[in-house]
Amino acid sequence: MEFKTEQYANTLSRMIRHETVSSYTEPSREKFQEFRVLLRTLFPSVFSHCEMTEFDNGFVLKWSGKNPGRSPVLFMNHHDVVEANGEWEHDAFSGAITEDRIWGRGTLDDKGGLWAMLQAADELVQEGFRPERDIWFSSTCTEETTGAGADEISRWFEEQKIRFEMSFDEGGMILYEPISGAKGTFAMIGIGEKGCADLKFIARSNGGHASMPEKNSPLVRLGKFMAEADRNRIFPNEMSPAVCEMFRRFAPYMGGAGKLLSNPEKHRAVLAKVIPVISNKASALLRTTLAFTMAQGSGAPNVIPSEAWVGGNMRYSHHQGQQGSFDAVRKLAAKYDVEMEVEDPGVPSRLADYNGHAFKLVEKALGAVFPEVIPVPYIMTGASDSRFFDRVCDQCIRFLPFQISDQQLDSIHGRNENLDLKTLVPAVQFYRTLMKEV
Repeated sequence: MEFKTEQYANTLSRMIRHETVSSYTEPSREKFQEFRVLLRTLFPSVFSHCEMTEFDNGFVLKWSGKNPGRSPVLFMNHHDVVEANGEWEHDAFSGAITEDRIWGRGTLDDKGGLWAMLQAADELVQEGFRPERDIWFSSTCTEETTGAGADEISRWFEEQKIRFEMSFDEGGMILYEPISGAKGTFAMIGIGEKGCADLKFIARSNGGHASMPEKNSPLVRLGKFMAEADRNRIFPNEMSPAVCEMFRRFAPYMGGAGKLLSNPEKHRAVLAKVIPVISNKASALLRTTLAFTMAQGSGAPNVIPSEAWVGGNMRYSHHQGQQGSFDAVRKLAAKYDVEMEVEDPGVPSRLADYNGHAFKLVEKALGAVFPEVIPVPYIMTGASDSRFFDRVCDQCIRFLPFQISDQQLDSIHGRNENLDLKTLVPAVQFYRTLMKEV
């Protein structure tokens, strides 16, 4: 076990050391192409055995199964990472192996998942295993930015008339007490994700000198609009069936509060009011959210802007939907004479069935490798490549088999991203089990 852990850590370290930061402004395909060469070196069996197709922003591998007549299955993990700003305990692209951890940008998001997926497949190929049906692998280098790779590849599958019975992507992980009061270790299995849209809110005036300000200048109107939007009254809370199921599975581990949560459908109205007060994280699962992230006024301190704007990132809920969420915030903006522009409408995502075959396969693999962990379905608030694959798959599951701490969860897109060495062997075992079962 120790030898295997060391071997696994060294392989993942080499992947971390190859910097693959993706950028909105300066896309560079060369470093991603070089990274794919590295993958061929690290996982020679799977790359030599499977048929590879490369795209501008990613690649796919086809592992032919015994019965090509059965619907295929897709495994996904991206290979781009976000920037690594600030001071780190260990250099962000060192892949340092120390303190029983491996450190660096991408250990959790998402080179760790890519490594575990390909490592499992590589071992199975070496052992002579052949899947029952075709298994495809997909990896992109734009997940952290535009999603162009997933868009491109999913459209290619459409053109090839290839449709998947199920897909398995990155997503939730294994956490202790993922929401306050849930005393246990839970596998948070994403069955879908909220849509992600970028909006721009613009206020105009005649401008002028700051020494003679008029009432309700553009920045003041934007401020009033943002203050009211921040109170969230335009986005109704709703306990959807998926959220109800999540709390039902938490209930046995939540003491007295579990009695209320054990039958969430019966107490939907009460819970929709109480949960946002108790947990901001859980609240985001109940409604559309809007975060203001960018702003611009005039270019001088003594000039009232003739035009000012703020940018907002919206994550729209399934019950209010994309258009309903847009209409609600546009109506509020108009109240303050603020215009709304949709810069990127995002891609709505369907929900997989938590009683369906794909989810139950993940539960089975978890039971084999992590018998003490409780599987829980949830709706992701972050975006993944899977939103594009709704085109070619009805059951898109989002889960990474890593058990992580609160510090490690916070390190994703933050500083000091790291992964415990003890999680490496179980992660590969999970993927091996899943690939054999599908």
